[in-house]
Amino acid sequence: MAFLELKNVSKGYGSGAQRAEVLRDINLSIAEGEFVAIIGYSGAGKTTLMSLIAGLQRPDEGSVTLRGEAVKEPSPDRAIVFQNYSLLPWLSVHDNIALAVDEVFSSWPADERRAHVEKYIAMVNLTPVRDKKPGELFGGMRQRVSVARALAMDPKILLLDEPLSALDALTRAVLQDEIARIWSESKKNRRPHHQQRG
Repeated sequence: MAFLELKNVSKGYGSGAQRAEVLRDINLSIAEGEFVAIIGYSGAGKTTLMSLIAGLQRPDEGSVTLRGEAVKEPSPDRAIVFQNYSLLPWLSVHDNIALAVDEVFSSWPADERRAHVEKYIAMVNLTPVRDKKPGELFGGMRQRVSVARALAMDPKILLLDEPLSALDALTRAVLQDEIARIWSESKKNRRPHHQQRG
């Protein structure tokens, strides 16, 4: 059985003569631990495909399954990092990450959740700015916060929707390598009870 599988997935928008078919009969099978890049021109349906995998949308036809279970709604098992950062501007770096951690790991003691947040802030090298708000950070730093928040939820799948497209070439290259390193480090340091969510 595939880890993530899309079978005959189709998705369109609108109705009648105004209907636009974005995806048609998509079949995709991804193994656990596999890294996959979806490439296509603007408007080809990459974000729609990612939204279906994330559970933000449902296919018009076909199915999306994770470990044999139908994907019907969003879940912390499938974290997504968008190109526009999607951070709450009134919260600090720490609090943006803590918001996700507190929701996903609400059964953990408060000190354990705090330590978990600090670990991911350190992992993306943002400890010196942990109390700053997104508006006080450069673009690359804001995207690091988004990556840390996604990884701190301990997802089974990390979806990246062109998260580096708004950055300059040098920052993009550095952050691309950093994301790969952080994902690898995150998986190596995973604690067994993190996988047992109620």
